[in-house]
Amino acid sequence: MPIITLPDGNNLDFPKKVTGLEVAEKISKSLAKQAMVISIDGELKDLDFLIEKNCSVKIFTSKNDEGLETIRHDTAHILAMAVQELFTGTQVTIGPVIENGFYYDFARKEPFTEDDLKKIEEKMREIVDRDEKTKREVWDRDKAIKHFKKKGETYKAELIESIPKGEEVSIYFHGEWHDLCRGPHLSSTGKIGKFFKLTKVSGAYWRGDSKNEMLQRIYGTSWASQKDLDSYLKRIEEAEKRDHRKLGKEMDLFHFREESPGSVFWHEKGWSLFQKLINYMRARQDAAGYKEVNTPEVLDRLLWEKSGHWEKYGENMYTSQTPDEKIFAIKPMNCPGHIQVFNQGLKSYRDLPLRITEFGKVHRYEPSGALHGLLRVRAFTQDDAHIFCTEEQITSECLIVTNLILDIYKDLGFENVILKYADRPEVRVGDDKVWDKAEASLLEAVKASNLEYSINKGEGAFYGPKIEFVLRDAIGRDWQCGTLQVDLNLPGRLDATYVDKDGTKKVPVMLHRALFGSLERFIGILIEHYAGKFPFWISPMQTVVIPVSEDFEHYAKQVSEKIKSVGISSMADLKNNNLNYKIRDHSLAKIPLLLICGKKEVDTNSVTIRRLDSNKQENMELKTFLKTFSALNKASFN
Repeated sequence: MPIITLPDGNNLDFPKKVTGLEVAEKISKSLAKQAMVISIDGELKDLDFLIEKNCSVKIFTSKNDEGLETIRHDTAHILAMAVQELFTGTQVTIGPVIENGFYYDFARKEPFTEDDLKKIEEKMREIVDRDEKTKREVWDRDKAIKHFKKKGETYKAELIESIPKGEEVSIYFHGEWHDLCRGPHLSSTGKIGKFFKLTKVSGAYWRGDSKNEMLQRIYGTSWASQKDLDSYLKRIEEAEKRDHRKLGKEMDLFHFREESPGSVFWHEKGWSLFQKLINYMRARQDAAGYKEVNTPEVLDRLLWEKSGHWEKYGENMYTSQTPDEKIFAIKPMNCPGHIQVFNQGLKSYRDLPLRITEFGKVHRYEPSGALHGLLRVRAFTQDDAHIFCTEEQITSECLIVTNLILDIYKDLGFENVILKYADRPEVRVGDDKVWDKAEASLLEAVKASNLEYSINKGEGAFYGPKIEFVLRDAIGRDWQCGTLQVDLNLPGRLDATYVDKDGTKKVPVMLHRALFGSLERFIGILIEHYAGKFPFWISPMQTVVIPVSEDFEHYAKQVSEKIKSVGISSMADLKNNNLNYKIRDHSLAKIPLLLICGKKEVDTNSVTIRRLDSNKQENMELKTFLKTFSALNKASFN
């Protein structure tokens, strides 16, 4: 009979087979009431799963991630139930849990409306009140296919047909309604509570393939309490206010066009912000011993085949064939180009570490449905760097890079940074012994940083393990930005060598490093982090000088020119609009400082400062203003 080992190491003996719920009841009645799902030897199971042998058991409540995910999984099923009860003939396809919620894809001719979402939510609450019991059945594969085809669920039948023969076909019932699902699930529909909200409808291709039918995807969120739900909805509301696409338009930073999907049309102010970040990074990298280079955007297919990128990324590369039938590709990354730079001239161990950097424009095909403003584009600029070093230098160089990344993020207002270590993926290049060495070296550097980290199994690059730097923004969202990767494969594939102390040729280690990742994406994150209200030193337009009337336009222009002469961006607003209109207009554009000029200012050679989001005004001598704000402007570049 089973002996159950609990997380604290204690054992529970049972005289016969026992369910997860009975284990919870044995521990305490309150735990049994709160229990959502269990894990048996690390595998999640329903509470009514029958335990027949000795094992380790954990019990999860809504306070645990596992419990909350189960709630969301059940809510997705209840969404599908509600839709099919309300809209006869609608087919359900897939409905997974995602971050902070879930979605379900439906095949239906008529589009879902906002009113439909309200009706569906009402029906979902009714289903919760019905407290339909949940049960799991294992069906014969052919029986399941036949059953769902008879029901008119052709998409579901297709999913079952794709399940390899011999694998279990798991069907979950909630009352009479049922769906193909691996589980686990809660014991009844009433267990999920009513702390959910349907958020939006969008289109989605069947199985993510644009060649397939377009389905309708309903998104929702579900939480353990009303407080948690309200908090999340408030964050979503705040996120909508901070949407970089909306703010980018208001601030006149950029736009997109169908003629070049996924490519940014930068306006003057947006390009100024872009260049400020590059100039800042250039100064920091120069101080850290990096050598800036520039490599071609178009390279022969043969190089990409030799590097391994053609096999891995070929489908996402833009290619062209010349009249002499050579095939070229626009670079999706800078790594092979940097190795070509390294290979010019004989390198010695004395030259290492060699730090090469480039603000390189790359192109990667993304499905049109995946594009999202600056956050997901097809053409972007990487702040890419590659450090060529010896194996003995890996740990120290990784630490130097990590500290540089964290310091730069701090300058830009991100102090909450999470490290994620990712090891070898299933599809990769290189010998396992090489991978062992690379993983051990990078993990040593991660541990030496004394920062908290998590491990993403199998999420490394195809050529080496990596660290991901995840930023937490002002409203608690996480953004993966910087990366650091150890590569013991690519240099050898592209014939990179150096002469060691003993006169022998050796293959260098190559560290791939990006801080922003993509300049475009990072700017999108910055916009949303600051809600467009950038720190003074990176603001694309830092000051606007506003005369109170035509009589003071000459002085306003003089002031603006003097401001620009000390390296602060400025313009004089001489448009035929009243003062209040100009203040509102430039406040909407998130200009940090508005400088008002009238008779008093002319007489005293001063400006009256109105700061963004403040009604207070401060008069300052122009000389003092120039000294104070030029110093602030340059502080982060020193």
